Amino acid sequence: MGRAGPFAMLSKRPLIAGNWKMHKTVAEARAFVHDLRAAALPRDVDVVVAPPFTALAAVHEALHGSHIGLAAQTMHEGTNGPFTGEISPVMLYELGVRFVIIGHSERRLYCGETDASVNRKVRSALAHGLTPIVAVGETREEHAAGRARARITQQVRDAFTDVVAPDVARCVVAYEPIWAIGTGLSDTPENADAALGEIRGAIEGLQHARLLYGGSMKGDNAAALMAQPNIDGGLIGGASLTASAFLAVLHAASLTAEAR
Repeated sequence: MGRAGPFAMLSKRPLIAGNWKMHKTVAEARAFVHDLRAAALPRDVDVVVAPPFTALAAVHEALHGSHIGLAAQTMHEGTNGPFTGEISPVMLYELGVRFVIIGHSERRLYCGETDASVNRKVRSALAHGLTPIVAVGETREEHAAGRARARITQQVRDAFTDVVAPDVARCVVAYEPIWAIGTGLSDTPENADAALGEIRGAIEGLQHARLLYGGSMKGDNAAALMAQPNIDGGLIGGASLTASAFLAVLHAASLTAEAR
């Protein structure tokens, strides 16, 4: 199905993806990439940035000649049509996008995305040469009630319905406990690893995919989180908005890569 995604032969290298959400003008995005490229990036970590739609073209141009990947924050499942305000996978691919975040909790909460629509987007992304970064996670109430593992496992199974194992292996899954996103709180490394272990065993193919932790990962906790066997990197929110904070996460990932 579709074209092979980037970093396809490097599936167990740490992957750090910065999700800028609704931050950065075009000028600010260019300045960030300039600062990032001016730094000594670790060679054993795959790096991806996800700017807002308005900055995708500018960031693609600014990244030219680098090994930093470009992601979109969401997409529509269709290739074209009467969908005002939407962006198709074909449009994203033309802009140099090779990753796309699908099913982020903020999209589920504010934009009505469902497990079924996430599945349609995953299949469309794969068919058009994009690597899905599928976000799953439980609410504070689900976590407190002991339903976290059941919820995230079901989200994963629904997301990959009718996706064959080799294509599942090409994808990325990001576990983001909703109660930790943007709060400064983070799950313990052991609990996060256990949740990702459940995800890895949920369906055939995820044994070979990269699994990320998100939810207030930053420079001072990234190494402990990524030292866990099921955590292959991070989907980074707030700590991806300045080059210095993002670089701290990248270097923490590099230390764990050397230890593996």
